[in-house]
Amino acid sequence: MSRSIDVLGVGNAIVDVLARADDDDLHRAGLRKGAMQLVDEARAGQLYAEMGPTTVVSGGSAANTMAGLASFGRSAAFVGKVKDDAAGKEFFHDIRKAGVAFETAFATDGAATARCLILVTPDGQRTMNTYLGACQALEPADLDDDLVRAAKILYLEGYLWDPPGAKAAFLKAANISRANGAQVALSLSDSFCVDRYRGEFLQLIRDGLVDIVFCNESELHSLYETADFDTALRALCAENNLLGVVTRSAKGCVVADGDQATAVPAFPVEDVVDTTGAGDLFAAGFLAGLAQGLPHAQSASLGALAAAEVISHIGARPQKDLLQLARDQGLLG
Repeated sequence: MSRSIDVLGVGNAIVDVLARADDDDLHRAGLRKGAMQLVDEARAGQLYAEMGPTTVVSGGSAANTMAGLASFGRSAAFVGKVKDDAAGKEFFHDIRKAGVAFETAFATDGAATARCLILVTPDGQRTMNTYLGACQALEPADLDDDLVRAAKILYLEGYLWDPPGAKAAFLKAANISRANGAQVALSLSDSFCVDRYRGEFLQLIRDGLVDIVFCNESELHSLYETADFDTALRALCAENNLLGVVTRSAKGCVVADGDQATAVPAFPVEDVVDTTGAGDLFAAGFLAGLAQGLPHAQSASLGALAAAEVISHIGARPQKDLLQLARDQGLLG
């Protein structure tokens, strides 16, 4: 069938609140550096009160990836839940301004639009504290079946596995896509998310509901419960009919396709400012290449370029035209 959308992302619609901090600030707040933890509204308010000057930008993992895809000139759509409040309207404005189709109905009651309080240390590492709020109201009814069928690739956040309604929406979308011959991609999202749902994620892979997995090293180690990278990579390569894409920060990435593992270098960055969104934008570049049928190594290079752009500034969405940047670097014609 003809597909009018390259990638449809389904995930948590979140507004990011970023502030600079040092390791002592994290220690005083009782936070584990580099981790993502879920917090309630009261804890979010407490952390916000303790933050220094902030930068507020729209975020959310899959939403960031879709914004990156649009910057590469690909057609992207997003499904995620926000409330009809100031933050929700800002999210709605920002994602559509980025060129991403977004039509999910606002929640008119219940919790406020989700926000993620992100503390960025001088080394660029980010420590995230997420209040899911209205994200948890996402349910299967928010999915337009025709929209799912229109996508070549469905991209799903592992974070969706936390709220029951979002989990049901995840499964509904994946089953529609598989039934229509589209590819289903899963981002493992966070090593602690993998710790919570390791068995279920592996079952999704082994049942053939997921075709592509995006993860970083720590998520891969968690998935296969080993601290040895080579052992974990062999386990990923052994999964039947699975394309695995593993990011390794400055070491670049590895693309595992059956018994073939291809290493692709990172793109050089003069100054790492904020690593928020690095994995999201890497996925955007890789999916932009995949949607065009490019070789995996070339797609990974596009991902590396997008990740390098986003870590060079505050915020998890690109500030440069990624398509033009890729052309300037000779990665696309």
